[in-house]
Amino acid sequence: MPHIDYFFATLSPYAYLAGNRLEEIAAKHGATITYKPFDLITAFGRTGGQPPKDRHPSRQEYRAIELPRQAKKLGMPFNLKPAHWPTNGAPSSYAIIAAQNEGGDVGKLCQLIMTAVWAEERDIAEDAVVRDCLEQAGFDPALADKGLLQGADTYARNLEEAVEKGVFGAPFYILDDAHKFWGQDRLEDLDLVMAGKL
Repeated sequence: MPHIDYFFATLSPYAYLAGNRLEEIAAKHGATITYKPFDLITAFGRTGGQPPKDRHPSRQEYRAIELPRQAKKLGMPFNLKPAHWPTNGAPSSYAIIAAQNEGGDVGKLCQLIMTAVWAEERDIAEDAVVRDCLEQAGFDPALADKGLLQGADTYARNLEEAVEKGVFGAPFYILDDAHKFWGQDRLEDLDLVMAGKL
């Protein structure tokens, strides 16, 4: 059975724009997914990248063009400058880790959390927002309070694993610990590799 390690940050606009395509591709090919939220900003510093605010103005300008364009292409609501970005992505990441340990529709939870940031002007650092997303995805909202130590430990380990495996951005997909794909615009390539066409 094919397996996908999915490295992402709940504050990444490009991870938001991936929507549910990863889950659709996995279902199509009978693949499993391990969701690995990690500290993307720290990873930038360790892999030669820079946070958006520190990038050259030409890169910032292109980002401001590309993100709304991709959102429009995908038919997804999108706010380029959300009210609560950046914010602390750790609490939402801990909730995702707890939900994955519990079992259920983790993909839906991820999408709800990222939609809260990029389309609904909500602060995912707030417990009430995280609990609401958990409940909407079919999880016990109390998961937001459970396993915080384990969540923090796993979150830190995800960062170390990401750097070790050559992950330098988000979303980043690793198929069967061999094939790497960076960006939501490479999901089609992931699908083609899994189909044996690439």
